[in-house]
Amino acid sequence: MIQKYLQTKTMRNFSIAMVWINGGSSSDSEGKKGINKVLSSLFERGCEGFKNLEFSEYIDSHGAELNIETFEDGTLISLKSLDEYFYKILPLLELMINRPLLLKSQFQNVKKTTIDSLKKDNENPFNIAFEKWRKLVYFKHPYAYNPSGYEEDILNITHDDILSEYENFKGRNKYLISNNLIINTKSEELFNNNICETNFKSIELDCNNLKRFTSTHRESNQIILMIGNQTCSHSSREHLPLKVLESHLSYGMSSKLFKLFREKNGITYDVGVFNPARKQNSPFLIYLSVSNKNAILAFRILSKIWNNLLTTFITEKEITLAKVKLKSSFLIANQTLDEILQRRIQLIGYGQDPDLDTNFLEKIENITSEDIFKTTNKYLSKPFLSIYGNKKICNEINNLWIESF
Repeated sequence: MIQKYLQTKTMRNFSIAMVWINGGSSSDSEGKKGINKVLSSLFERGCEGFKNLEFSEYIDSHGAELNIETFEDGTLISLKSLDEYFYKILPLLELMINRPLLLKSQFQNVKKTTIDSLKKDNENPFNIAFEKWRKLVYFKHPYAYNPSGYEEDILNITHDDILSEYENFKGRNKYLISNNLIINTKSEELFNNNICETNFKSIELDCNNLKRFTSTHRESNQIILMIGNQTCSHSSREHLPLKVLESHLSYGMSSKLFKLFREKNGITYDVGVFNPARKQNSPFLIYLSVSNKNAILAFRILSKIWNNLLTTFITEKEITLAKVKLKSSFLIANQTLDEILQRRIQLIGYGQDPDLDTNFLEKIENITSEDIFKTTNKYLSKPFLSIYGNKKICNEINNLWIESF
């Protein structure tokens, strides 16, 4: 059964319905990483009453948009159209989820498309460095793996595996949210603690006994560096201090990283922080790309920034600016209906209040430098480093890494 939620009707002439299904790639079994990505892709390849081409033609004929994405913690299905056609396409959501065709011929097509996409992604040096990084940090936890899977695993998935996975899929919690009144629900059901899951098993790794460095050697004119660790779940009280820290480090041209790497030294192509929301321990990492000649200098600066975070309090002036930028990011993320609904249904799937961001805005003011300092030392004192590029330079950075960390 799909639990339904209603977003207040807005003054727009289009409607959106989104379904969040708990599980995602975290439900992938060993040796079959990517099976939930393949399964969800099959949902748009036909359902009861609509074969593959009929399904896509029906959506296109009503000017509708359908998007399906598999994340670590769940699968998101989004359907959007003008109000006048919404009642015609809305039934497709339930048909896709409860009565998909899952044809063997389409399964073979989806496998090929998925593998082609993975090959393309594997050409990106950032993706290569990140894959190595998360395998170190999360070890054998589901977050260690690409939600889209791996070519060797996809090749081993059979049609019978898909049918078996779908039986598991049917029992997962599902939540639907929409801005259209067609969704018949009571407003008080928007957040129900009896429905949403709230207990998460934390991930605990002994960072002292794990390898914390990895490198990928390629003849390249650039070096990719990624340094960080797993932190806390999105539901943790320590999530906000890390978001303020992320703002301080990477939001805008006034950020710490931009000023040191781009403005003062002009040595990076790209620099930022990756700290997405996760149901369990979220990753927090600084990533950057530099030319070979600037790689050593960049690593020295990065090492100094990291060690300063662990030994020095951020100033009140910096904290105030970081809070302003963080609040602005929350407001910007609420400018489009798509973003609002996706954020709210994801929170519901995580077992959290869909109005959490409103509470965040109030709680941000109470975050202090001491809060950030304690959280940083708790989670980031033993970071993991992944680098990509020239072998000689990677080895030099490894030596500096051993000295610094």
